[in-house]
Amino acid sequence: MYDGWKIILGLVVFVVIVTLPFTMSVGKTYVEPKPSIDTPEIQKMEKKQCIEPKQYMREMHIKLLYSWKDYATREGKRLYVASDGKTYTISLQNTCLKCHSNKEKFCDECHNYVNVKPYCWDCHIEPKVGGLK
Repeated sequence: MYDGWKIILGLVVFVVIVTLPFTMSVGKTYVEPKPSIDTPEIQKMEKKQCIEPKQYMREMHIKLLYSWKDYATREGKRLYVASDGKTYTISLQNTCLKCHSNKEKFCDECHNYVNVKPYCWDCHIEPKVGGLK
């Protein structure tokens, strides 16, 4: 084995590269996001409830929004029947953002935590807290 040092060096480089994501996060503290539901519209509600149960919305909201986009733009459907039988207008701005008007404290809180950049705001207008800016 004349080139044994090259194999050893290659293995060391490989181990360093594979463990890099773990070693880079050592010592960092991560705080779980706590999205704020403190908006005037939500405070008016007697029963504070979204269109679907909380756990469903945490896990599946993006799939729900994608399906809404397809229903509204491709199929012309404008009504969504929730699991509890209630009917809602399919609209990010007029249904979701009516209650969740604090984008920075609600949407961005989790999206920044998981480092995703949704393209919702390429077409939709961001809600402005406190009126027009």
